[in-house]
Amino acid sequence: MEGPSSRPDTQGEPLAPANKTTSVGDGEANLSRDTKTHFRVCRFIMETGVKLGMRSVPVATACVLYHNFMKRVSICAYEPYLVAMSCVYLAGKVEEQHIRTRDIINVSHRYFNSGSAPLECDKEFWDLRDSVVQCELLILRQLNFHVSYEHPHKYLLHYLLSVKSLVNRHAWSRCPVAETSWALLRDSYHGAMCIRHMPQHIAIATLYLALNSYGVELPVGEKQWWQVLCEDVTKADIDAVISDLLQLYDMEAKCI
Repeated sequence: MEGPSSRPDTQGEPLAPANKTTSVGDGEANLSRDTKTHFRVCRFIMETGVKLGMRSVPVATACVLYHNFMKRVSICAYEPYLVAMSCVYLAGKVEEQHIRTRDIINVSHRYFNSGSAPLECDKEFWDLRDSVVQCELLILRQLNFHVSYEHPHKYLLHYLLSVKSLVNRHAWSRCPVAETSWALLRDSYHGAMCIRHMPQHIAIATLYLALNSYGVELPVGEKQWWQVLCEDVTKADIDAVISDLLQLYDMEAKCI
């Protein structure tokens, strides 16, 4: 299987070895390279999750597990795609949507080897399965077993229902505000912004950006609509989330 290494402590092909002697310029280049790697790995998590029939919240949990783990370790020490496979496996347990390791391995194998047959249950398969399980234990220890997260999804659902009641139903039906908000939320998990910002703030910001994108205006009162829905969010918080999100879209263009 090309892609994930069979050992959790080895470095795979998607990642070049880091140079031990680095200048400021090299450090920035490494940071940019690492950010691109994380983006691609989270895209792998999302596509794998879809093929495995995972719900949106377990996939989100897998991405958060990945970002939290990688924040604590050196990317050069671990094969990121193997870590991602273990995050998918662990997220299924956390969110009570158990996924078999064999299914994760076969879907990942096809991801890197399009059109190939499933792996045989030979030594390569069992070595890789052992690596996924061992890496899961490593993630749990590194995160001190804090693997249950609050996601923006429930907040966004509540905010959408509240905003929909304030908008003319014909205007709402013409503009895919809800669909765009959910798409923006999903995309936010490609980067570490999903662990930098509060879930309520991410939900408000994605809705804010979707409304502005389609020019949908809400009734003006004593407070802004987003202050009514989330008392502790500020315009600066919204702008910070949107800025991070736009940087992710810029990163996406560079990763194509």
